[in-house]
Amino acid sequence: MKISIRQKIFLAFAIFIGISGLIWLRSYHSQYVLHQKLQIIERKNNLFNTILEARRYEKNFFLTLDKENIDQALVYINTAEDILLNITSEYGKFTLTKNLPERLTELRAYKKSLSELLQLHQNGTLLIPPAKISLIQLQGRKLTTELENILAKEGQVTRDLTAKSKTIHLIALVPIVILSGLVALFLIFNVNRPLKMIEDAIAKIATGDFKNIPEIATGDEFESLVISLNNMIKELNKRSEELIQAKKLASLGRLTSGVAHELNNPLNNISTSVQILLEEFGQGDPEYQKELLIGAEKQVDRARNIVKALLEFSRERTLKVKTVNFIDLVDEAVKSIKRELPANVKLELDVPADIQANLDPDRIQRVLINLILNALQAVGDEGTLKITASKEENQQEFSFEVQDTGCGIAKENITRIFDPFFSTKDVGKGSGLGLSIVYGIIEQHGGWIKVTSEEGEGATFTVFLPTGGQSSNIL
Repeated sequence: MKISIRQKIFLAFAIFIGISGLIWLRSYHSQYVLHQKLQIIERKNNLFNTILEARRYEKNFFLTLDKENIDQALVYINTAEDILLNITSEYGKFTLTKNLPERLTELRAYKKSLSELLQLHQNGTLLIPPAKISLIQLQGRKLTTELENILAKEGQVTRDLTAKSKTIHLIALVPIVILSGLVALFLIFNVNRPLKMIEDAIAKIATGDFKNIPEIATGDEFESLVISLNNMIKELNKRSEELIQAKKLASLGRLTSGVAHELNNPLNNISTSVQILLEEFGQGDPEYQKELLIGAEKQVDRARNIVKALLEFSRERTLKVKTVNFIDLVDEAVKSIKRELPANVKLELDVPADIQANLDPDRIQRVLINLILNALQAVGDEGTLKITASKEENQQEFSFEVQDTGCGIAKENITRIFDPFFSTKDVGKGSGLGLSIVYGIIEQHGGWIKVTSEEGEGATFTVFLPTGGQSSNIL
């Protein structure tokens, strides 16, 4: 039977409250018994003091034979009788001594003896028999002695009960702590952990990683949520494939248009030169004809370079991966473009010497050269070009940046700069395939690239590459 997360939480807290309630009831009962014991001791102590007062008046009577002393003694005995009856009726089940009726009988016998003594005095008997005196004194002494013993025992029991109550409180703390820990573990494993897994999976989805979330066999709403999310991811992947297909078709259209445009210009120039040469064949200025032929040759070279770049862009090359120091690739790339670096352009390098990765050195060097040349064209004759790299400790990837202080990229062009033949440069300056080649090489290595730029404030190209070779996740 599947139990929902609501039912699980309710059950956990019901058990917690139930056990805590039992512990509280046990503690409350202990406190209640202790309170009753203190009430009994207070009443018995009052009873003891009342009988002591009665005995004091009894002794005074034997010394003075004053009737008022015996009257007062009887008053206190009546009060003591009421107290004892009250103890028996209200606190009988809490009192330590179970023979209170016997104490009541003895108290009444003592009272009867005092009443008889009063009767003798009222009848004019001045000489009280010694046996009578001894009996009254014995009855009074027995009462006070037994009450003293009872009070001592009750006091000891109360002290024991107080100590026991403290122990119960301390012992009760243990199951409460254990139970609280179990409830916390329950919430961690049944609520927090599934939520964390779902949160991490959604965070990956936000970065473009549309992998299925691992199934959570909890049998509750979390399992249903994961199934729903996986269905959503499946649909997103389907839509993403459709979008990619549409982008491919659009890119193919731009590629075809770009190839036609880029090849059409040099072909038109060559055609014009050939027509002029044919018209002036065997006559005309030889120098002018030579100039036309040189121009045609340059247009042929331009067309050849376009075709060469197009072949490099479309070629499926196998990576020749090996372990390299990234700083060596940067140094080689900088040497390659040194002649094209204007005198007023400052080149800054901040690349740690300890970054190693499994890469195709020729292909990554091509990435560096293309990014540097792109930055130099943006900077112009004066500015700053900065190349930096970094690697976080215990991370399986590193990153490098090529930053320039050039003209920047318009916001509407940032999403198109990696499209084949897209270029904002003047005609003849570049094929429009450099950044497309960069994107393809980085993707083949399992890395990704991002661009940040503000128009008029330069641009920064940031490349992320795995250190262990091609990753299974291509972003």
